Amino acid sequence: MNIPFYKMHGIGNDFVIIDNSVNNIELNERRIKTLCDRRYGIGCDQLIILSKPKDSNADIYVRFFNEGGDEAGACGNGSRCVAGWLHHKYQRKEFTLQTNAGLLPVEVIDNHTMKVNMGQPRTKWQDIPLSRDVDTLNLPLSGDPAAVSMGNPHATFFVEDLSTVDPVFSGKMLEKDPLFAEGANIGFVQMLDRQSMRVRVWERGAGLTLACGSGACASVVNAVRRGFADRYCEVKMDGGNLIIEWDEETNNVLMTGAVHFSFTGQFDLDNYPL
Repeated sequence: MNIPFYKMHGIGNDFVIIDNSVNNIELNERRIKTLCDRRYGIGCDQLIILSKPKDSNADIYVRFFNEGGDEAGACGNGSRCVAGWLHHKYQRKEFTLQTNAGLLPVEVIDNHTMKVNMGQPRTKWQDIPLSRDVDTLNLPLSGDPAAVSMGNPHATFFVEDLSTVDPVFSGKMLEKDPLFAEGANIGFVQMLDRQSMRVRVWERGAGLTLACGSGACASVVNAVRRGFADRYCEVKMDGGNLIIEWDEETNNVLMTGAVHFSFTGQFDLDNYPL
C-alpha cells in the first residue's frame, strides 16, 4: 500500500508530513522510528500526522512525533510547515491548527514565511511540569537555568559564549533530570544584545536539531523574565533565524520564520510493519 508524504523543513528542522484524513494509517513507536530514520526510512526530525479536527474552530488536527517515537505537544517549526502545506493546498492566508497543546492560529505572510501564535507561556512549576515546587526562574540545577512550557517543557541556560558549550553532552544528561517530570528540551542561549540572541537546543526525543521553534520562544520568554531581552527578538539558530515577539497585551508568543518544501513521494506501508 503506497502512502503519499511531503518532506518540508523550517530553517533546517525537517519533517515528514502525512495526511491521515485520507490514508488513516496506524502508528506505533516502531513504525514512527523507522519512518524517521535517515538510513532505513524517509528521514526527519519529526513525523507530522494530519487528520480531521475534533474542534469545530480548527481547520486540521496536527500530531507531532519525535524520531524516538514519543509524541510532542507542540512544535513551532512543524506548525509553520503545516501552515505552508495548507496554504499550498487551499490558497488561504489564515488557518487554525488543533494540537495537543491547544489551538494555534497561523498566518501566511508570503509563500515561504509563516507566523504562528504559539499561545501563552506557562511558568508555574506544575504546568511545565516539574516534579516539585521550585522557583521556575531559577531552577536548583548547576548553571542556574529557567524553565517554561511552550506546549513542551523547556529549560534555558544562559551562557557567555555558546562555543564553549557541548549541547549534545549536556542535553543528554539534563533531558531526563528527575526535576523534569516528563523530560525537557534543553536550550543554551548567548545574548548578543537586547533584541538578538544565539540559541542551540537539545530536543527531548529528537536530539540536537538545526532549529527548535518552541525552544526559540522559550529562550525569549525566559530572557525577558530574567531582564536580559526585549519582547521582540531575533533568534539565531544553526539552521537560520526566527523572529519571536512576546505580546505584552495578550501574553501570546508569536513566531515568524521561513518554511520550504523539500520533496514529495510515496512509501510502501508494507515495508514499515507495526
